[in-house]
Amino acid sequence: MVRETKTGAVTAAELGLNGVEQNTVSPACFAVAIRAQLQNWRQGTVACKGRSDVNRTGRKPWKQKGTGRARAGSFRSPIWRGGGVTFGPQPRVRTLSVPKQVRRLALQQLLLSKVNDGRVFVLPITWTDEKPKTSTACRALKALGFEDKKVILFVDMHDYRTQASFANVPNVRMLFFDQPNAYDLSNGSYWLYLEQDDKLFKEMVGAWI
Repeated sequence: MVRETKTGAVTAAELGLNGVEQNTVSPACFAVAIRAQLQNWRQGTVACKGRSDVNRTGRKPWKQKGTGRARAGSFRSPIWRGGGVTFGPQPRVRTLSVPKQVRRLALQQLLLSKVNDGRVFVLPITWTDEKPKTSTACRALKALGFEDKKVILFVDMHDYRTQASFANVPNVRMLFFDQPNAYDLSNGSYWLYLEQDDKLFKEMVGAWI
């Protein structure tokens, strides 16, 4: 069985944010953090074959003079079908680095905006059996009125029952407490975490202040 009760939004006082002010941060701060995150997720393994890489014969297509056609020296020419690619993409390091202060500021302002707008909630679920249930997860979301909202759910990486219960809920994106980033956090209308993970959530947001 699972205990489910309705709860209100988490306040700034409960998270120890009373002394922290929400500043007017330039959109460039969020743009840099998000662009770097998306760029660093790229594999960077895209590659095109140049004229020296394509597997074609090296002979001259036809003699230089006397045919009436334009002169041609190689089947590998980029202007030929099946030839190499001119200035095509090659594997390279695409990593972008972001100063820690900028990254922390982006996370901090995202947190304050969610808390001040009343969009951070505790999901009061306590597992008392070993069997995860998607129906239980859906009922808990419905009790909060979030059944059709885009939700970020913070979970402990070792809490397999919660992960299995919410895995098939389409509007819920689960994040572990040790891997938040500006892109994922800004991609949800509401933030949720379990009552049993209150300490982990406060430790996570405390590192952003």
